[in-house]
Amino acid sequence: MPILTYRAGWMACLRHYIIAKLISFHKNKQAVNHWLLAFSWILYCVSHSVFAATKVKRHIEKISGRYFRYYRLAYTVWSAIALILVIYFQYSFTSVVLFNVVAIGYISLIVLACPGLIIMMMSIVKYFKLLSGVRTLYEAKPAAVLHVKGLHTYVRHPLYLGTLLFIWGLFFAFPFLNNFIAVMIISLYVLIGIRLEEKKLLCEFGKDYGEYMARVPKLIPRFSRLAKIKKGNQSAALKLWKYRS
Repeated sequence: MPILTYRAGWMACLRHYIIAKLISFHKNKQAVNHWLLAFSWILYCVSHSVFAATKVKRHIEKISGRYFRYYRLAYTVWSAIALILVIYFQYSFTSVVLFNVVAIGYISLIVLACPGLIIMMMSIVKYFKLLSGVRTLYEAKPAAVLHVKGLHTYVRHPLYLGTLLFIWGLFFAFPFLNNFIAVMIISLYVLIGIRLEEKKLLCEFGKDYGEYMARVPKLIPRFSRLAKIKKGNQSAALKLWKYRS
């Protein structure tokens, strides 16, 4: 009997030891996956900016010659594939729930995610040919155009605004650690990217873009400006109605 009791105790200790090791291994694997996820997003954002830099593009243009016209299209395809791979890895492992408030999730989807998705889709649909590089298939060198109408009347970077609203809305609806890592890195990348992009736009369009910057906010619309635009549209409609009468 003492031998059986000793054996049972030893087996119980061994079982608890194995379970503890498995739990520890699972936690360590989770930590490694989250660090790899952060590294993947950082690598994606940095490479995305590097290959969009003017100096890099000039260097590639010298090497590729007449085939450089397809660079934008190749860049877009590569970016899409890399983004899909990073997102696939992000949701390939179990993550930690940071908080669990159902009401916040529903509100964020309605107030942030849905408007953000609409703004993103409007921007992508309007500028798809320009952003994707499809125009290079039938135009050797598409002319640069400063867009100041439509959504650009209210903010200078509607696509970035929509992206931020969408990803933060999704995070509050699905508050997992992997989503938080992605949202923080993407948000930082967007804010840095805006500064770099505006430097390029100032070099490209000069005074016109400087005046546009002074007139239109970067990301957050001015409500006084919205009211002014609405009033201006109403006045224009009234003048047109009087003219037709």
